[in-house]
Amino acid sequence: MPGGVHGLFAALPLAGIIFAYSGFEQADQLAGEIKDPGRNLPRAIIIAVLIGTAIYTLLQVVLIGAMPASLLAHGWTGFADKTISAGPFAGLAAVVGLGWLATVLRVDAVVSPSGTGLIYTTGTSRISYGLARNRYVPQIFGKVDNNGIPWVGLIGAFLIGLLFLLPFPSWHSLVGLITGASVLMYAGAPLSLGAFRGQVPEANRPYRMPWAQVLAPIAFVVADLLIYWSGFDVVWKLGIVLVIGYALIGISMAFDPQRPPLDWKSAVWLPAWLIGMGLISWQGQYSGAPSSDKHPLPPTNTFHLGFWWDILVVAAFSVAIYFWAMRTRLPRDEMLLLVNRQSGEQELPDTGIHH
Repeated sequence: MPGGVHGLFAALPLAGIIFAYSGFEQADQLAGEIKDPGRNLPRAIIIAVLIGTAIYTLLQVVLIGAMPASLLAHGWTGFADKTISAGPFAGLAAVVGLGWLATVLRVDAVVSPSGTGLIYTTGTSRISYGLARNRYVPQIFGKVDNNGIPWVGLIGAFLIGLLFLLPFPSWHSLVGLITGASVLMYAGAPLSLGAFRGQVPEANRPYRMPWAQVLAPIAFVVADLLIYWSGFDVVWKLGIVLVIGYALIGISMAFDPQRPPLDWKSAVWLPAWLIGMGLISWQGQYSGAPSSDKHPLPPTNTFHLGFWWDILVVAAFSVAIYFWAMRTRLPRDEMLLLVNRQSGEQELPDTGIHH
C-alpha cells in the first residue's frame, strides 16, 4: 500500500472498488419481483458479494504472481512498460508474447460492461416508475408499454446520462461521482429502515432485517465515511447535482395538484446533513482530485482536520444526524396517511398497514 491507510480509504470510492461491488444493489431494486424474498433476497446479496470477492482476489493473486518482482518494486507508477500500467492483464499478456489473449481481454473490456449496462437500465426503469407513481416527477415517466416497461423513463435516463459525460474527461473522474451518488442513495436506506421500525414495528415484512436498530446507524456512518473519502472535489459536484435534482422535482410537484404533502419540520435534518458533510469534506484530508487526468486541478480542500480525527468527526456527526432524523420522523398516523394517499389503497383497520 504505497499510500498507506489514507490511500486505502481513498481507493475505496475513487479506484472503482465500491463501484465494482455495487452489483448487489440490483437485487434490492428488483426485490418486489423476487419469489420468497425472506429467503432469496439475503442469499442474492451475500452470494453476489462473495462471488465478486473471490474473483477479484484470485485475479490479484494471479497478476502479482505472474508479474516480475522488478516491476513491482516502485508500485504502479514505476512501470517502465506503460502498456502494463494502462491495462495490467492485457499488457502482461502482450509482454509474454500472448498477443491473441491481449486482444481477447480488450474485446472483453467492451463486451463485459454491457451486462452492467443492461441491469442498470432495468433498475433505472423501476426507479423512474416509482418516482412518477409517488408523484415526484411528471406522470409521463410512469407510462409503460405492453410488456410493463416504463419506456419514457428509460429514454429520459439515457439522455440525462449523456449529460453526465460532458464535464468529466475520464472514467476515473466520472466513477468518483457515480460512487458518491450511489453511496448517498445507500445512506437513505438505514434512515428509512430505522424510521419504519419505529413507526410500524408490527408490520408483516417479507424480509425482516435482524439487529436493525444497531446495524442501521452503523450503516449510515459507513455510508457517510465513503462519501467523505470520495473527496471534496467529488462532494461539491455531487452537491450541485443534488440542488439541480431537488429543483427539478420541486418544479414538477409545484404543477401537480395531487402531489404528496411536504412536512418541512421532519426534513430539517436533511440540509443540515448535506451542508455538514460538505463542510467536513472541505476541511478534511481527501481532495478527490483526479490525478490521472492530463491537467488535474489543485485540491480545493484545506486539510485542517487531521487524519483519524476526520474519521472520528464524520462518525460522530453521522450518529447525531441519524438520531436527529429518527426524533423528527413523521408520526405514525401521518406516515400511514401519506403511504395510503400515494398508493391509492386503503388502510387495514386491525394493523394500520395498507394491503
